[in-house]
Amino acid sequence: MFHLFGNILTTYGTAANNRGETEGNTSTLQKLNWKSEVHSSVSSESIRWALRYCWQIQGYDVNRIWEEDNPNKIRWQDENFDAVKYIDDDVLGFMKVEAAKQEGSEQPQKEELDNSEPSEYAEKDTKPKRKKKKKPQATSLKRRGILDVTRAVSTMPYSGDITFNAFSGEKGRTSLYSTEVHATYYQFGFALTPEYLKNKSRINAVLDGLISIGEVAGNHARFLYDFSPESIILRWTHDASPRFLYCFEEDEFGNISIPNLIRRLEVGDINPEELWIGGKIADSSEDWKLGDSRPHIFRGVKAVVEDIKKVIAEDLQSVTESS
Repeated sequence: MFHLFGNILTTYGTAANNRGETEGNTSTLQKLNWKSEVHSSVSSESIRWALRYCWQIQGYDVNRIWEEDNPNKIRWQDENFDAVKYIDDDVLGFMKVEAAKQEGSEQPQKEELDNSEPSEYAEKDTKPKRKKKKKPQATSLKRRGILDVTRAVSTMPYSGDITFNAFSGEKGRTSLYSTEVHATYYQFGFALTPEYLKNKSRINAVLDGLISIGEVAGNHARFLYDFSPESIILRWTHDASPRFLYCFEEDEFGNISIPNLIRRLEVGDINPEELWIGGKIADSSEDWKLGDSRPHIFRGVKAVVEDIKKVIAEDLQSVTESS
């Protein structure tokens, strides 16, 4: 069984809150303690939403449609879902739960008497036994998301930058508010096993979408943070573990490196031929001491994705023919 793993380093930009979270009149960033320091973070849900919106713009059939002029913003094409027809239902999964329905009155149902004839082996008992009615069960319609996405974490710690702003309202009233911002790269990983997709060719749409998403870490409509990759590392393998997530590191001078991944290659934990590396990080590939085996290296992000898509198509075709 083949697995596709990836680790993406976004372009450098100024991130701000994108989920409406505030403390007082300050829009706050999501943060976590990462390697003993505070880093800003972007949720995997935000990345998945941006991916679905990217598919909508690219013309794929998506079930959950974002409509700017719709008061509810979201419109479902089929509330019963269809993983064969809709790419987001197939790749990202869904869940619909309906509460248990009571028949007739909503009052608790009484126990009924069981007056059936006892078995000849049962102990004699003249009292009728009480037979409990089964409680109605809730129903659920669900499909686990095939695409797993990690939380995005900034490559540098958050230093506490805040912008202060003023808004003039009615009758000359002025409202003061502030926004936490972070100038940084983000890195996040993903995993996908195409065997579980209803349509295995949708792995191409996943790759095309992940290198094209934007507007993930912006502050509502006022900020734009480009989440497309500056560097990307992909692994196409039978190994069930990625082994290289969060491998990008940034030093105090802004230089990006991947020392842990290089070590994994040198000690044999990862076969270099299973890796496709593209973008700015490829410029430092001459320093990698990997022996005779080397990863597939491209200076362009789009070029590396197009190359691995050809290999994926060939391998999946071979699996189909042999099964």
